[in-house]
Amino acid sequence: MHPAFLYLPGERLALSELSAARLDGHVVELGEGYIPADLVESPSARAAAVASLIPPDTAASGPTAAWIHGAGDAPPAIHHVRRAVERRIRPVIQARVTMHDTAVSASALIRVSGIPVMTPVRTMVDLALGLHRDESLRRWMVLLAAVDEQIASEAIAAIDALSRVPGKRAGRGALERLVVRKR
Repeated sequence: MHPAFLYLPGERLALSELSAARLDGHVVELGEGYIPADLVESPSARAAAVASLIPPDTAASGPTAAWIHGAGDAPPAIHHVRRAVERRIRPVIQARVTMHDTAVSASALIRVSGIPVMTPVRTMVDLALGLHRDESLRRWMVLLAAVDEQIASEAIAAIDALSRVPGKRAGRGALERLVVRKR
């Protein structure tokens, strides 16, 4: 997405001007900014809209990555990022961002609008493995599975390749139920 189509409050227009344009129907809210009302909401537009929340050396993960890939209409209230480098980092993060300090491999990342985002399959695996700690992730799993029917099946294969990972059994069971539901 071309940066000219994303309006962040305080850059080219003030929040009050963007709010007036939203009320007039010229722009719609998207993540941290606004886009023209007639622009198609794509993964690149979603990624650009939350780019300011993703610190350097991190990648969008969990519900944030699922939303970028097309899951749901509204972004998550709390955004998730994960370390995208091997070395330890101490990023400055905003209050609405949760940092997961486990590294994700470069093979599990793609660049969307210039920011690293976990792949859809790796995102689904991440959501499934965290399900035993946070039941709210199930909603994002269902929404992401609705984007592409193959993601849940591919995530099952990815989880089977893992060994000794917390939440593996519960996550695999949830993914199997998603696959059965789609049939």
